[in-house]
Amino acid sequence: MPPEAASPPKTPPKLDPVRVPIPEEPVAERTRDFREVLHAYSKEEAVLEAKRCIQCRRPWCVEACPISQDAREYIRLIAAEDFDGAARVTLREDPLATCLCKVCYHYCEDACVVKKKGVPIAIRHLKRVALDYGESDLVYVPSRPKHQRVAVVGSGPAGMMAAWELGVRGYSVTVYEAGDRFGGLMQTIPAYRMTNDDVETDRARFRDLDVTWETKSKVGRDLPLDSLLSAGYDAVFLSVGTSTHRTLAVPGEEKEGVLHALHFLKEVNHGRPVTVGKEIVVVGGGDVAMDSVRSALRLSNGGRVTLVYRRGREEMPADPEEILGAEHEGIRFVFQKAPVRILGERHVDGIVVQSIELGPPDSGGRRTPAAVPGSEETIPCDTVIVAVGQKADLEGLGPELDLKLTSQGWPEGKGHGFATAVPGIFSAGGRSVVYAMGSATEAAEAIDAYLSTKRGEQATARPDPFGGEGTFQLPPGYTKPIRS
Repeated sequence: MPPEAASPPKTPPKLDPVRVPIPEEPVAERTRDFREVLHAYSKEEAVLEAKRCIQCRRPWCVEACPISQDAREYIRLIAAEDFDGAARVTLREDPLATCLCKVCYHYCEDACVVKKKGVPIAIRHLKRVALDYGESDLVYVPSRPKHQRVAVVGSGPAGMMAAWELGVRGYSVTVYEAGDRFGGLMQTIPAYRMTNDDVETDRARFRDLDVTWETKSKVGRDLPLDSLLSAGYDAVFLSVGTSTHRTLAVPGEEKEGVLHALHFLKEVNHGRPVTVGKEIVVVGGGDVAMDSVRSALRLSNGGRVTLVYRRGREEMPADPEEILGAEHEGIRFVFQKAPVRILGERHVDGIVVQSIELGPPDSGGRRTPAAVPGSEETIPCDTVIVAVGQKADLEGLGPELDLKLTSQGWPEGKGHGFATAVPGIFSAGGRSVVYAMGSATEAAEAIDAYLSTKRGEQATARPDPFGGEGTFQLPPGYTKPIRS
């Protein structure tokens, strides 16, 4: 039986603004290879950090989480030294907890009340504590079979979350992955943050669900989308992500020594040889750019890495934690510069950039960049890594779906629960791992409602994924979601 949630104390403990430091690999050692940068708390450190939580009556951390992870409860259990209970609570709502405890944007920490007086509770790191010290080799249990089949296209965080949501409800699910590993764009995350073993640890907990995994199966190319419904699937969930790189569209981008970030990171992640020079420039300001600069540094054997970004530091969309990590490792940041052309005969020997002025905010609230005439300068380099955004590969996904492309490139259905214009086909994604999971939860609930109607039944909330009594419930005090 799952542990019972305790009501928050009527008189909260005194707020402690100082976080227990997270153990970290020294910079001089960690930049030599792809060893893990952040280490786990000891049990004693974890309990001390968990006791900093004041157990707010309104669980702000839960409201800020796209998957409604009951962080307040697993922190309470860690403070009580009940690591098994904390692990169970963590995995009850988060089937990708091994991955998320290392790479989540931790929106929960942004909403933490303790942040108003000091450093927020290390909520993401305490999730890792629950898994490291508690019984985490738990297996998910399906509810009664529904005798309906669902195809999930893409095995990234949205696809895996949808497979779990539907699998625990008793559906037969097949996940189609175009590549040779599962995890989608998580397979571009460097090993100093997260590894393929982490993905496989999470996936292993699916083993008793009726979920089949297919690699090297690209729906739209190898398998036409319309063939899935005609082959007997009752619904399809598209979670194709943004697997195609955007280009700089400047002269010289075709030269040797110009690499595109997604391909670069995936090759490194797979352990395949990647050659970089001693003077490396990465263009971009997002998480892929941060992963690229830090990975390039580790491959350069003492080289110098420069990040060029057309806006300022405060406008960078990357996780502040990753920006800070790059700064500590000696990455040079060049702000308000944009590439004009790449120099060299056959191979790169420099990149020309020009200054950028930032004007009034656009409709999205970001200041509009404008080039400054006559401000060109050359940055000598022998490698350029392009990390200026991604877009979805929509091969085989026809106009009949009437998909909406978000500003960050992934396709969504325009209907309720991300339903597309074709009955039975749904599509969603997200700007981060946990946001993609949250969107997939909403889509899976809509798929369950759609298929329940076809069976002549009423849809219900997610059952206990461990086979216990009851269904998913928001924790006491929860009012409304906080979404940034």
